[in-house]
Amino acid sequence: MPAGRKLPLTVSASIKTSRANATFKPGKGTIRVNSFSLNAWGTELQRQLAIIPVKLLPDKFKDVDVEINVRGGGPISQARAVMVALARGISRWTRLSGVKKILESYEEHILSGDPRRTEPKKFGGPGPRRRFQKSYR
Repeated sequence: MPAGRKLPLTVSASIKTSRANATFKPGKGTIRVNSFSLNAWGTELQRQLAIIPVKLLPDKFKDVDVEINVRGGGPISQARAVMVALARGISRWTRLSGVKKILESYEEHILSGDPRRTEPKKFGGPGPRRRFQKSYR
């Protein structure tokens, strides 16, 4: 953490329809997701996905408290949104290029988020790919 950092830092991340908002404050290293401790939130798979930035940079999370609110989407996309929010937040909190390199060496989209977007609807059908059923009468 940079010396003298006192103001809270707010970052957000979205994966599919899940949205996570994280607030970073100086503290003792506690991470809370939806008012639960990270160790008590979700399933084991969700926790393993969400905790990846903490495992990659354990010393950077020791003096920062993180409060994350996540909603929408499914359980895995929520876990990925928490992971991206933690990664973005710690990279902005520390302001070190080495942190960014460590995170991006683990996964290419850990800071930029999910590149997938919803495909727009097209004519001749109810969605972007599906067509109306052919009828002869």
